[in-house]
Amino acid sequence: MNLTFESFDHISLYDSLHLAMFSGKGGVGKTTLACGFARRWARLFPDEQILLISTDPAHSVGDVLQINVGNSASALADLPNLSVRALDAKELLLEFKAKYGNFLEILVERGSFVEGEDLTPVWDLDWPGLDEIMGLLEIQRLLTEKVVDRVVVDMAPSGHTLNLLGIKDFLDIVLNSLELFQEKHRAIAKSFRRKYKADEVDEFLVNIKSELAEGRRLLQNEGFTACSVVAIAEPMSLLETERFLESLQGLEIPCGGVLINLVLSDAGADLDRYSEQQELLDKFLKIPGNQPVFIVPQQDAEPLGGAALDRIITQVQKIDKVALAPPPPIQWPVKVLPSFSDFIDEGRQLILIGGKGGVGKTTVAAALGWALANRYPEKKIRMVSIDPAHSLGDAFGIKLGHEPSQISENLSGQEIDAEIVLEKFRNDYLWELAEMISGESGEEGGIKIAYTPEAWRQIVAQALPGIDEMLSLIAVMDLLDSKQQDLIILDTAPTGHLLRFLEMPSALADWLAWIFKLWVKYQNVLGRVDLMSRLRKLRQQVVAAQKKLKDPRHTEFIGVIQAHAAIIAEQVRLGESLQKMGVPQRYIVHNRYIPDVEIDAGLFAEEMIIRLPVLPRSVEPLARIKGAASLLF
Repeated sequence: MNLTFESFDHISLYDSLHLAMFSGKGGVGKTTLACGFARRWARLFPDEQILLISTDPAHSVGDVLQINVGNSASALADLPNLSVRALDAKELLLEFKAKYGNFLEILVERGSFVEGEDLTPVWDLDWPGLDEIMGLLEIQRLLTEKVVDRVVVDMAPSGHTLNLLGIKDFLDIVLNSLELFQEKHRAIAKSFRRKYKADEVDEFLVNIKSELAEGRRLLQNEGFTACSVVAIAEPMSLLETERFLESLQGLEIPCGGVLINLVLSDAGADLDRYSEQQELLDKFLKIPGNQPVFIVPQQDAEPLGGAALDRIITQVQKIDKVALAPPPPIQWPVKVLPSFSDFIDEGRQLILIGGKGGVGKTTVAAALGWALANRYPEKKIRMVSIDPAHSLGDAFGIKLGHEPSQISENLSGQEIDAEIVLEKFRNDYLWELAEMISGESGEEGGIKIAYTPEAWRQIVAQALPGIDEMLSLIAVMDLLDSKQQDLIILDTAPTGHLLRFLEMPSALADWLAWIFKLWVKYQNVLGRVDLMSRLRKLRQQVVAAQKKLKDPRHTEFIGVIQAHAAIIAEQVRLGESLQKMGVPQRYIVHNRYIPDVEIDAGLFAEEMIIRLPVLPRSVEPLARIKGAASLLF
């Protein structure tokens, strides 16, 4: 699909849509604009029911609207036709299980040697990634059943939004596999009865396929749907926006344009930032694809609550050209104490950098790596990005890939390619596991009771979001255990998906435990002793990785924030979650610190706040990293 986007030359022309999605790099203000846009629609269409819904696991819709938001839709007091909801994946999964679980268990039983009761534990596994599947299905249901007239979606940051929009392909493949299971059942039934009468499972397959086809039609209908990409006029946001737009076109999802937030109106307040913004706005206008570019001016105060959101949405304006401004002389800020301690001297081997999207996690990770590599030239240090929307290479002004690249003599970096990690996992374990579950013995002389092993291979070839990050963590731990690296710094995904990553060891360990239990029950039929031995070793690695994540002598978690209410509130929730998980945290980095603008230290009573002042904009990427490194230590 080659979209021209000609219809979206003014924000009012979005009003023909029924599904408006807002995504982009974390921390750029997509929640703010989604909330403002939803309120605009509610005022514009008072006789219609509008739903604002968040699929971000770490949403801040309630913080922005200044209301409590839960899984049940609740109407706003001043706009009763606008309801707000944050999806609870676990509740949606329970509803899905109640509605379809029986059919799925019958199908899987028909496609394998196991009994239905053996499959029940799979439902109870807390799989990261299910929130994305359940969220997409629920949005589709609300629209197709006419529960609401229009939906505005506050989406997760761009990398995980693409996971969400690609889930349809995942479900198509799974359903195709289930259809093969049912086809095998039909063939067996015909061989005994000479005819086949369709049953309730056939009806389920017809209905669910129809629902998926309708969902894809809605997502790809440019008269019904548009995904607006929110950005800020900064180099890493520009690069991520370019990649995101290219991916949207590949998925054939209509794009409503790029909304660039926090734009300065004149050079008076900050000439350095204004000059950089004008240069980058010009580059946004030159992105291939002919999508419209809108700007949203920076507000005097953080736009929280209905009145502020109503004001900001009226200030969105389309631009076609910009006037460039010369940069000012470069001025570096003065270091503000306290500084970080010496992590290598303290024996740390793994440092995780986390926080809300867009707060500067990658900059802090890169600065840490540079500073420690220079302090310890004899130590091997690697920085690894596990964020699906990588920007580690952007921070250094270089291109990084899946294989590590040297940044300096003892500092290397890499951006994990999820597909490469998953393909290795499939080759090492999943293909053979598919044969085992289908009933193929794999042992010479073993019993052949295979039910469509190809269908099982299709299923296990798919991976729920998050498992690639877990497998990357195991690889990281192996590098440390084998002494190939002395310190690894992980640049993680934004908060909600970071928490999923930290929960992943438990989910994967539980899944492996279920496989072992299944094998013990049917080992006389299955064989596969070697596979079980390898899977047992994998589970041991998973358990060991989980223990090391919670060991303060081994692992350091560093949170990054800025002085904005929604960011601080999210970090407080993240800290509480980390405490429940037993993940240690000593430091919070207050990025873009402005003298005399302090964060309430009482909110982070257990952590030391490290202040990283605003860095000059008109410098090369590596110079910024070097400057940040000198300010943090």
